[in-house]
Amino acid sequence: MGPIVSSDVPTPFADLLSKALNIRSITLVDFLSNTLILRQTAPYLPVTSLVALAKTSRAFRHIVRQSPDAFRYLDLSPIKSAICPIDEPLDSGGNNWRRERMDESLTEDDFYSGPLRSIFSKLERQHLLRNVHTLVLDGLSVTAELVKEFMTEERYNVRILSIREVKHLNERKLQQYLRYVSRPSRPAGTPRVKSIYLFGPREPPAPTMSVTKRSASPDSRGVMSSQGAQIGAEWNQKSTDALNAALARTEAKWYQPSGRMMVKRPSADWAEILQSCEGIIAFDAVLCRGPRHDPSKAYITEGPANGLPLPGSFLRPAIATVALGPSGCENCHSSPEEPAIFGHSAPSHFPLLSPVPLHWSSTRAAQTPRMLDGSRPPPLFVRCEDCLKGRWCERCHKWWDEECYAGSTVAQRTELQQTEFLETLEPDGTTHVVPKQSIKVHMGLCVAKCLVDEWMAGAGGNGMWG
Repeated sequence: MGPIVSSDVPTPFADLLSKALNIRSITLVDFLSNTLILRQTAPYLPVTSLVALAKTSRAFRHIVRQSPDAFRYLDLSPIKSAICPIDEPLDSGGNNWRRERMDESLTEDDFYSGPLRSIFSKLERQHLLRNVHTLVLDGLSVTAELVKEFMTEERYNVRILSIREVKHLNERKLQQYLRYVSRPSRPAGTPRVKSIYLFGPREPPAPTMSVTKRSASPDSRGVMSSQGAQIGAEWNQKSTDALNAALARTEAKWYQPSGRMMVKRPSADWAEILQSCEGIIAFDAVLCRGPRHDPSKAYITEGPANGLPLPGSFLRPAIATVALGPSGCENCHSSPEEPAIFGHSAPSHFPLLSPVPLHWSSTRAAQTPRMLDGSRPPPLFVRCEDCLKGRWCERCHKWWDEECYAGSTVAQRTELQQTEFLETLEPDGTTHVVPKQSIKVHMGLCVAKCLVDEWMAGAGGNGMWG
C-alpha cells in the first residue's frame, strides 16, 4: 500500500503536509497488525489466501501465525484437500493421511475423516487449532466421532460448528453423543461446542459472471428451458426475496414467509435431542410450540370427557420446519402459542440464522437477525407441518391458527362444507347458532386465490386440473 498522501499532490507540498500531520507511509503490514482491522478482514479471506500471505514475508508470517484472530473463522468447505476421494481405492495413496499401511485396523471413521484430521493435525502443530472458534465443514465428509471430538477434547476450541449437508455422518451415533455431552452430570465447561448448524441448506456458491450455455439435449427444448425464461425466473425469485425481506425488515429467512426451511424433514428422534440439549447447545432449528404439542391443550381436561383427545389430538415433539412470516395468522395476526419475541422469549425459541456469523462466535450473535432499518426484530412464527395440515397455503404461505379456523379436520374428512350453521353450547348452558366457516385451504392451496389461480392454469391442460 502506498503513502497515505496521494501521489497527485506536488512532492514538496506532500512532504510538508506529511510532516505537519506527522503522517508516514502506511503499509499492509501496518494495517493487519491492528487487531481490530485483522479481525474484521480475516473472515473474508479464504484460508488458502491466508496461508499464501504468511509465506510472503516474515512480518506477514508473524501476523498470521501469532494473532489469535487470523484463524478465528475457518471455512474448509472449498478446500480440495479436505474432500474425501471415496471413488479411489483405499491403497492408492497420494495424501499424507493415507500414506500409512492400509490394513484391517483402518476403520470407517479413519478413512472418511482422514482428510480433515490431517488438516487439523497441521493446524495443531502450528499452534493455530485452538484459535479456531467458528468452523465451517459444509458438504465435506464429517463423521459422528469427529463431531464428538470437537465437543469434548481440549485441543479444540470450536464454539460454532457448521456441518450442513455433510457426507458419511451417522445420525444415530451423533444423537447418542449429543445426549451424552448434554447429560446433567457432564463436566464443567462441556460441551465446548455451543452452536451447531445441521438441518438447513448450506450457503449457495458465490454467483459467477459467466452465463450458462443453453443445453443442446432434446430435453432442453421448450419455453421454460430457454435462456431468457431462466433469467426471467431467476429475477422473479430475486424480486420475491427482496419483497419478503422488505416486508419482514430483515434478510433472515426464518423471519420471512419462506415456507419449508429444510430440504430433508428431520426424524422424530431429533426433536428429543433438541429437548435434551435445550440451553446447552443451540441448533439451526427449534421445536414446534403449536397447541397440539401441549398435553394441556390437546386433551379435554374437564367434564365427563376428561382425558379424551380433542379433534386436533396430541402430537409428539417435532421440529418446526416451516417459516410463516412476521404477520402470524391471517385472521388474528397472532397464534395460540404466542410468537417468539427476540430479547424477551427464551433463547431456545430462536434458531441459528444463516449465514454463519463471520466476526462473532457466540450463540446470541448467530441467533440475532440483522434488521434492514435498524428496528427491533419482528415476531417469529414457526411450526411443524403436522400443525399446519389443512390450514396453510403452500404457495402464498397464508395460514390460520386453531382459534380462528377449525375447519382443518373437516377438510381432511370430506373436503366439503357439510352444514351451513353450527349450534354451540355456552358454559352457562345456553346455546346459540353461528355460521359455519367455509373451507380456507384445499389440497395445500388457499381457496381464495391460489386454488383459483391453479384452476385457471389447469383450464389449459397444464395445471393440477388438466
